Amino acid sequence: MIKFLDLKKINERYETAFQEKLKLVLENGWYILGNEVAAFESNFANYCGTKYCIGVGNGFDALVLIFKAYIQLGKLQKGDEVIVPANTYIASILAILQADLVPVLVEPKLETYNLNPDLIAERITSKTKTILAVHLYGQLAEMDKINSIAKQHNLLVVEDAAQAHGAVANSVTVTLSAVERQHLTSNKAGNLSDAAAFSFYPGKNLGSLGDSGAITTNDADLAKVIFALRNYGSEQKYYNEFIGINSRLDELQAAFLNVKLPHLDTENQKRKAIVKRYVAEIKNDKIILPYWDESNNHVFHLFVIRTENREDLQDYLKQKNIETLIHYPIPPHQQKALAQWNSLSFPITEKIHREVLSLPLSPVMTEEEVTCVVQILNQY
Repeated sequence: MIKFLDLKKINERYETAFQEKLKLVLENGWYILGNEVAAFESNFANYCGTKYCIGVGNGFDALVLIFKAYIQLGKLQKGDEVIVPANTYIASILAILQADLVPVLVEPKLETYNLNPDLIAERITSKTKTILAVHLYGQLAEMDKINSIAKQHNLLVVEDAAQAHGAVANSVTVTLSAVERQHLTSNKAGNLSDAAAFSFYPGKNLGSLGDSGAITTNDADLAKVIFALRNYGSEQKYYNEFIGINSRLDELQAAFLNVKLPHLDTENQKRKAIVKRYVAEIKNDKIILPYWDESNNHVFHLFVIRTENREDLQDYLKQKNIETLIHYPIPPHQQKALAQWNSLSFPITEKIHREVLSLPLSPVMTEEEVTCVVQILNQY
């Protein structure tokens, strides 16, 4: 069986370093918001090119805390509207609802699966205060256009970067000077908006061994509030300034992330090497390959194809011992949990959810496994 994602194989390469980190955490005897969390917050902020990183419990909490912090700062009010892509993973929408804000669904582009900037303006009302740009499957949303629209209408922009660790906007392939290269790295996911939410769920390109997440921003006031909100609304122990929550990045998970972060760019390059083979070698009229301009704006958290008869193709691949997943089978507006939206129509979103299928992709896939997937797809 060619696994969709072999997490055991991915993480066993770091086992010795993980064991050393575990020993260090045990020896330090400090298990909540200790040195490893502080180090990761510094390391990840530097990686993304932002001034601040706040480690939290998971990617969902990261989004909720951003919205709640803006409410505390008076930049948002409960009931304000947030533009969000209709085809996103439902967590993006649930986070908006959790913060007592109102999601406004906008169709994506069929080619990129990302929010269509050309459709945003028509959905803006006097209640619209934020655009939530989701970098779905690892590909950056069209941030230049989105930020331009936001500036025109005085809106906040928040990135859902849960799947896009290391993606770089406006990437160029020419040789750069050291100064220019430093500037370029500041165009990473997490530094393309007012604030960004990351998840380090185990299956992500940068994954921990449990739940974990982070927020990046250059806004000192926002960071200050979020640092407090994640810890019961407290800056100083037992003195509570806000009605906060308990959502702190775990010390041990931070330690593991500190081990893996220096390898993220290399891992992303391995993913892209596989993608280049998929794109060049999969030749089947029944299969639509994902759009990619071969820049660094896509880190391929997922390699998502489309086909009209998805269940048939998935069954065929299963019979050939190739594991696939569907991201995602039901659009948010058709979920039972969001029954008030069940009568809405989003044709592009519905088509995407009806046709998408994610192929095996990871930095530990072998050349032989890639060849096998390609050959079996071409025989379909």
